[in-house]
Amino acid sequence: MSAPLELRAGALIHLLQTDPRRKCEGVAGLARLHADGGLAVDPAAVFDPDGAIPGRPAKPELVPPRLVGRRSMATLEGRAMLVHALAHIEFNAINLALDAVWRFPGMPADYYADWLRVAKEEACHFSLLDAHLATLGHAYGDYPGHDSLWEMVEKTRGDILARMALVPRTLEARGLDAIPPLRAKLAQAGDQAAADILDIILRDEVGHVEIGNRWYLGLCAERGLEPVATYEALAAQYKAPVLKGPFNVEARRRAGFLDAELARYGGDSLSFGA
Repeated sequence: MSAPLELRAGALIHLLQTDPRRKCEGVAGLARLHADGGLAVDPAAVFDPDGAIPGRPAKPELVPPRLVGRRSMATLEGRAMLVHALAHIEFNAINLALDAVWRFPGMPADYYADWLRVAKEEACHFSLLDAHLATLGHAYGDYPGHDSLWEMVEKTRGDILARMALVPRTLEARGLDAIPPLRAKLAQAGDQAAADILDIILRDEVGHVEIGNRWYLGLCAERGLEPVATYEALAAQYKAPVLKGPFNVEARRRAGFLDAELARYGGDSLSFGA
């Protein structure tokens, strides 16, 4: 496959790729081309995808979240299931970032560069988890996964404001809360390598959520909308998951959440920061 000469077209090519490792390699290559100045950006381009979105392998089998299975840290199998679940999240996160690049026309060049950066970092996260999963005797696809993250990507395909509100600053932001206790459990179970990977993921995810917050707030300002009330209306309209604590307030603050939002968490916060 020849290298694309336009960033958004390239993002669509790699979104359609079904092989996870080729997808990661393609995203890394696209990011290198962009960094070297070898990619034009056409915000006005309109695309007609030739393939199923997103491209993904035949496995893992997608099941309702309640059927994914419990993950006990007391066993190697349980840790492998958890690492697999995290890899599945990161694979979906690659796709959502690529979708944010190709799908929405008319945005500034910085918007597309931001989401290419997210795709590149999510691909790195997936690769780290995939490699660690191999050390546990398993591969991506060995266990089922659920599709909750992509379902919200699909729901918000028609409105970039809803996408920014409900994917990075809602679903991805839940990772800011979930990662520290998972990291502690893995370290306690003796899997320091997995704990170290989660340190990298949490560091990068703060930046990813910040990107979502920044573009959400910018779009609200452009449209003359009050951000908090608009978020609540969008969450209700698209039936977003209800936020449940404990919350990693410090990480959320660094990710650009508004003081009015942070104040709502009250004492329902993690006892340790990110």
